[in-house]
Amino acid sequence: MPASSEEGCVLVGAVDQGTSSTRFLIFNAKTSEVVTYHQVELRQILPKEGWVEEDPMEILDTVKVCIDQAVENLVGLGYKQADIKAVGITNQRETTIVWDKTTGKPLYNAIVWLDLRTASTIEDLLKKTPGNDQDFLRSRCGLPLATYFSAVKLRWLMDNSEAVRKAVEDGRCMFGTVDSWLVWNLTGGTKGGQHITDVTNASRTMLMNLSTLAWDDSLCRFFDIPKSVLPSIRSSAEVYGHLSDTSLKGTKISGILGDQQAALVGQSCFHVGQAKNTYGTGCFLLYNTGLKAVESKTGLLTTVAYQLGKNKPAVYALEGAIAIAGACVQWLRDNLGLISTSAEIEQLAAVVDGTHGCYFVPAFSGLFCPYWQNDARGIICGLTQFTNKNHLARAVLEAVCFQTRELLDAMNKDSGLDLTSVRVDGGMTVNGLLMQIQADLLGIDVGESGDG
Repeated sequence: MPASSEEGCVLVGAVDQGTSSTRFLIFNAKTSEVVTYHQVELRQILPKEGWVEEDPMEILDTVKVCIDQAVENLVGLGYKQADIKAVGITNQRETTIVWDKTTGKPLYNAIVWLDLRTASTIEDLLKKTPGNDQDFLRSRCGLPLATYFSAVKLRWLMDNSEAVRKAVEDGRCMFGTVDSWLVWNLTGGTKGGQHITDVTNASRTMLMNLSTLAWDDSLCRFFDIPKSVLPSIRSSAEVYGHLSDTSLKGTKISGILGDQQAALVGQSCFHVGQAKNTYGTGCFLLYNTGLKAVESKTGLLTTVAYQLGKNKPAVYALEGAIAIAGACVQWLRDNLGLISTSAEIEQLAAVVDGTHGCYFVPAFSGLFCPYWQNDARGIICGLTQFTNKNHLARAVLEAVCFQTRELLDAMNKDSGLDLTSVRVDGGMTVNGLLMQIQADLLGIDVGESGDG
């Protein structure tokens, strides 16, 4: 058991607020080892087909529960609470929250990043572009017009929720991605909470100029969104404030990164050409392009990778985003009942040597990179009398790998260099068969470490 009496023991905490769960992890600052953590599942609300929401208050409550329980675990291990010197936040990105700054209450449920309700909003916005050009705004924000991004969700809220529209008119509305909602509440809320975001999350809104790292007047005009509702943009590593609540009250909050950028940093992809792929609810391949923002010609996204200090330069990345990866395993479990736990899919799929012509396209939320087709829907094809649940399980795993291969091919075209390895993380990486299929399909090394 670690000795708490060790002189100079320095620990850091990390809020990891994801799409399906919230965690609080406590790390040894010197060794980067996880000392303890606590995790809570998060409920998704599905009011209509294609709509995905979460309760902002539940998101906040799960964070507080995870902090308090992890600290209790820590003390039980013989450490002191005071050993935790700082806390950082990583979060599901484009998920959009609006709240009333006078009451602190949400004005609507959080609209989750993979929600499809804004398809009609996209159609209206495309009419404002020359030739219905989906890439009209790419040169400024690095992103195509798609249901994925936060500005489109905020526009939908302003058009469809009377409470939101009125709050904007009255100057009471605050907008943010999940990081902003958490920081505002954890630093005091209505009593002096900090309304901020970092450059990585801001780069996913379609409202930040990638060159200036500031809210862009022309982008705000395009979406007809007032700057008054937006948080201030900060770097990914500086002191934003101190916790006003939980058992870590008074501890400084000193880091924010969107979850996929946090994975890039966590995998130490600090050099141009290094890449990581995260296999979570969705699948996200990020490639470090250094100080240059590379505009994609193949349907990828240009994004801020990190800015590690207010006086440091921003580092950029190309990103391939897949909406559905681990979520299709959950679908097999929860909707079809073919497995009782997510881990069972590997055992099922390993029984057969292939899918025997069965293919699965998990376009539950349309297709993201490189197609950007909001109206695409999932299919299973190639079924014969010979097909059984083992073939279907393997087809689900192969679907994740085929989608990743498409991203890699696009990334090689945009960068002009062929990736020779990719670092991986996320819940699905415990599936050894998935990782082997992926390595075989990519023809490169796939692993948790190495020179990517």
